[in-house]
Amino acid sequence: MEGLQLEAKTCKESRVIRTSRIFPNDVNNHNTMFGGKLMSDMDIIASISAQRHSRAEVVTASTDSVDFLCPITPQDSVCCESFVTWTGSSSMEVFVKIIAENMRTGLRRIAATAFLTFVALDDDGKPTKVPKIIPETVEEKKLHETGKDRAEYRKLHRKSSKELASYLTTSRPWE
Repeated sequence: MEGLQLEAKTCKESRVIRTSRIFPNDVNNHNTMFGGKLMSDMDIIASISAQRHSRAEVVTASTDSVDFLCPITPQDSVCCESFVTWTGSSSMEVFVKIIAENMRTGLRRIAATAFLTFVALDDDGKPTKVPKIIPETVEEKKLHETGKDRAEYRKLHRKSSKELASYLTTSRPWE
C-alpha cells in the first residue's frame, strides 16, 4: 500500500469543484461577497484536494496569497476549483481559482485566486511523504513549473515571520 500511495498523481486526481449561490448573509455592506467567507470556502476545498492527493490527514501550513480580482455579487454563482500543483516531501501547494458567473447574462470571470500549502500527517501527527504531481493541461503545467519558486519564497517568508515573532510580546495589553 505504501508504494502505491507514493506513485505520482495527476492534478485532476486532486481536483475539487464546488458551485454555490450568494445569499444575503454572504455579503458585506457593499453588497459584495465577504472576503473572509470566500477565504473559508477556499481553505475547505483546498484541504479536500490535499487529502485526495496524499490520502493522509492534512493541516493548513500557510495561505500564501489570496488575490481578490473582482467583486462577487448576489447576482453571481461562485465556482470554486482547487487542485494540487506542486509537492515537496510532505507538503503540497494547492491552487484555488474562483469563477463568478452572472446568472442572468452568463458572463464568467476570474474573481479570485489563491495558493495554500498543506502538510500531510501520519497517524502519529508527524509529517509524512506525499506523491509527486503530474501536470497535464497548459494551466497545470504553468502552475507546476512556477511552484518551486513559490516554495522557495515560502521558506524565506516563514523564516522572516519566525524572526518577527521573536520580537512580539504575549503580554496582556490591558495590564
